[in-house]
Amino acid sequence: MSYEEDILQNLPSSLLDFHPVPLVKRDVVKVQGKFFFLGEKKFFLKGVSYGPFSPATHGAPFPERQVVEKDFGLIAELGANCLRTYHIPPDWLLDLAAAYGLRMLIGIPWAQHVCFLDSPSLQQEIRQAIAHGVKACRSHPAAFAYVVGNEIPPDIVRWYGPERIRAFVKELMAVAKESDPEALVSYANYPCTEYLNINFTDFVCFNVYLHREKDFRRYLSRLHNLSDDKPLVLSEFGVDSIREGTEAQAEILSQKLSSSFEMGAAGTVVFSWTDEWFTGGFAVQDWAFGLVDQERLKKPAFQMVQQYYKAVLPPMLPEYPKVSVVVCAYNAERTMDSCLASLKKLNYPNYEVIVVNDGSTDRTLEITQRYDYARLISQENKGLSAARNVGIAAATGEIVAFTDSDCVADPDWLTYLVGKFLSSGVSAVGGPNLPPPEDSLVPACVAVSPGAPVHVLLSDEVAEHIAGCNMAFRREALLEIDGFDPVFHAAGDDVDLCWRLQDKGYIISFSPAALVWHFRRNTVKDYLKQQRGYGKAEALLYFKHPYRFNLLGQPCWSGRIYGDLSAVVLRQPMIYSGVFGQGLFQTLYQSPASLLSYLPLTLEWNVAAAILFVSALLSGHYLWVGGALFVTSFIWCVSGARRAPIEPCFRGVKARLLVAQLIYLGPLVRSIERYRWRTRILTKVVPIKFADY
Repeated sequence: MSYEEDILQNLPSSLLDFHPVPLVKRDVVKVQGKFFFLGEKKFFLKGVSYGPFSPATHGAPFPERQVVEKDFGLIAELGANCLRTYHIPPDWLLDLAAAYGLRMLIGIPWAQHVCFLDSPSLQQEIRQAIAHGVKACRSHPAAFAYVVGNEIPPDIVRWYGPERIRAFVKELMAVAKESDPEALVSYANYPCTEYLNINFTDFVCFNVYLHREKDFRRYLSRLHNLSDDKPLVLSEFGVDSIREGTEAQAEILSQKLSSSFEMGAAGTVVFSWTDEWFTGGFAVQDWAFGLVDQERLKKPAFQMVQQYYKAVLPPMLPEYPKVSVVVCAYNAERTMDSCLASLKKLNYPNYEVIVVNDGSTDRTLEITQRYDYARLISQENKGLSAARNVGIAAATGEIVAFTDSDCVADPDWLTYLVGKFLSSGVSAVGGPNLPPPEDSLVPACVAVSPGAPVHVLLSDEVAEHIAGCNMAFRREALLEIDGFDPVFHAAGDDVDLCWRLQDKGYIISFSPAALVWHFRRNTVKDYLKQQRGYGKAEALLYFKHPYRFNLLGQPCWSGRIYGDLSAVVLRQPMIYSGVFGQGLFQTLYQSPASLLSYLPLTLEWNVAAAILFVSALLSGHYLWVGGALFVTSFIWCVSGARRAPIEPCFRGVKARLLVAQLIYLGPLVRSIERYRWRTRILTKVVPIKFADY
């Protein structure tokens, strides 16, 4: 008898009363950007923690089988689809979970509260524990993912230093992947050691206990930015019903779940399922975090969590203002079909799509005409800004959203954008743009090289700049500043618009879950052409906003540029909070980016290096001076290339060298074009003529 037949023929009797869908085969949940997907459908993790428990008669640290069966029936009734455990579940428990349609986030315990890096033998035991735990559950339908560590204490982290701990956790992840290459693996961090920056896992897990909604939402924004382009799972949050009361427990959990899913979390795990809790060799009696008590009687929190876990996700918005999506296209036949197909599938009930065909000479018009839901406007080629202004004039929505013809929107893109408008009251909101997976080495390297559209954040929630391929504005704000400046034909229009809005006192917000997939340039030639276009745009911007540029004519940002590989961090963040850095919530103080952090990649630096080197070569003295400057530039490029998130299948020396070359060439090409256009504009300036007296 096959495993699938065995599951179906041996369903527990309690399943006769309702009908969860059993997991009869291993359907691998995959990561795509900031969300999980099961096949083509987005999969939100809706979990509860299960355990730890005292060992039962079967020897495992889980309740007796009949209690587990009752628990799983209630958990399925709750609407949950995941259990987080803190020990390796035995086969019979995995089978029961599969029968109830529950996936398991499996924690693998090891001695993380001792100085484990001092003992090679203990390290080997930990590696073996990870390998054994993964192999024990490998290929089981109920095995969702593995957690290879949970809240390493801050004194241990500070004693060894974050880098050594990071390296060891990364090693444990590799052990888990070797045991099950298809498995998803993570590490459960918490605010005390936020500075660990575990950014190499498949998804980001954070345990967060904050009861005040405002504080929780602010920290959630921070976690989204820390997780960057990966799913964020709140792997623990809960409320003690002894100290807070059962009604307050329900209310606080409601706020946490509402905020989490509204702001784009990929999953949540409520701590915990039951008040029965056993740790350190003792049953805990003075805490009661469970949704049910030790007798499995439901608390008010059960019904409250059930409302969210059984509802449609992301949550319904209180209102759905009309949104006009404007797509400007010029010779976009390569990506136009994918773009319009994605916009047709948006999960938003009140929107229109306006395509402005800006004089395309390829099949862009023909492709667009296949999509009768989109309103098509064709004109002779006038440039990107002029085309966007045509879209604004045609828009009938109170919010105007822009994406590019080489972008594919996430199905919930508009929901998260509009949700941010409604919750913050701002007039401009942007989101991230991520490169889709590439199928060859050169496009994969170009996709992660600096110079692509990025967002710049002043704080975790306020942006200084949002990328033109993923931005939305209240139409009245656009009209107040007369829309986009037509002088910008291909780039720079979004930067100019953001700066003019800020000059008017508007605040620009950022929604990390409102993402689009942005196809990058797929050849080195196209990449360098793009950088030349950005150089021209910077020259035009300089004459409109001179106070926003440094002495070298480069934009001077006040915020943090996300995804930038060209700057080298010269000083690590300092940890100040709490005695010996053990405060509950760490604040990292990092010096703002300075000219020195990217000076070796500037045109001026390299021209000076060339002059010094040639002079030394002619004189026969001090050759090392010019050589040292070039070596410094080389180190900057290699440092950026090492940090580049190249797809695993293309990682290697060849890919790193190509990225290093692009890190070096991009700023040079950009600077040359910037100087060329600044000179051209200055030569057209009409001198002031003074009257003769």
